[in-house]
Amino acid sequence: MNFFEFFLFPGLIFTVFASFLVSWIDRKITALVQWRVGPPFFQPVYDFFKLMKKETLVPKGANTVLFLFAPLLSFSSLLLVAIVLAKTNLEGIGFSGDLFVVVYLLLLPPFSVITGASASANPLASLGASREMKMVLSYELPFILALITVIINTGGSICLGEIIAYQRSSGVVMGSFSGFIALIVTIFCFQSKMAQVPFDLPEAEQEIMGGALIEYSGPPLGFFALSRWMMMAIFPFLAVILFWGGISSPAGILKYLLILVIVILIKNTNPRLRIGQMLRFFWGPLTAAGAIGVILAVIGL
Repeated sequence: MNFFEFFLFPGLIFTVFASFLVSWIDRKITALVQWRVGPPFFQPVYDFFKLMKKETLVPKGANTVLFLFAPLLSFSSLLLVAIVLAKTNLEGIGFSGDLFVVVYLLLLPPFSVITGASASANPLASLGASREMKMVLSYELPFILALITVIINTGGSICLGEIIAYQRSSGVVMGSFSGFIALIVTIFCFQSKMAQVPFDLPEAEQEIMGGALIEYSGPPLGFFALSRWMMMAIFPFLAVILFWGGISSPAGILKYLLILVIVILIKNTNPRLRIGQMLRFFWGPLTAAGAIGVILAVIGL
């Protein structure tokens, strides 16, 4: 990878501004659902750079190194995921096992939230970290089952480039019963990975006043906010790659926007679940749906 690819396209600059754009789309659709006008186009940019100019406060008794390192780890891991997905989609080739690398990197943002909250020495942040851990343990199983369905439906491929190529030559994964079920499971898992309603338990402003991020301010909070926007941009892209053959034309952009809008509407039309309800949902019906998807894929449906 050269300097241009890492820092400009499809690297740092492109990923950050794509995240700003997706954040604006999220806020605009949310405003329309709530019968409001919504923010101006550059509002996410204003919000991010406003946080960059504010003072960074480290709570007394916190582990300063872990507290400040956590948001950078979250941002860096998502940047790597964005570059891998963009290059694979553009070039049609990846590296062996890159699907597993992406899955691993997507575990780092919630791990960063847990680490930063635990290092802050705040009891409400620790409660948010505990909730984040419970969510990771609940949604990873159905998510892995959905990925297994994709792997089976694409001839056993664990390379994103091969998954895209297989779908463009033999039909998209979501065109099968098993693939459609796996897509639904994946969307709910993505919603939880982003900690968005109905799974915004780690923050839950009305209950624990921001929870895991309650002690963050200034640039560290800005990087956590940017990470959240990056996840919103990355997850629909990953879904299109896994289930819809990637983005190779304007029609591909419409696929991306459709999944993005579905994610935003789920956030705006559901109440927050309690911890017990969340665990029962992921370990119950969603895991069962994921297992059914795997079985249907094995028998060829």
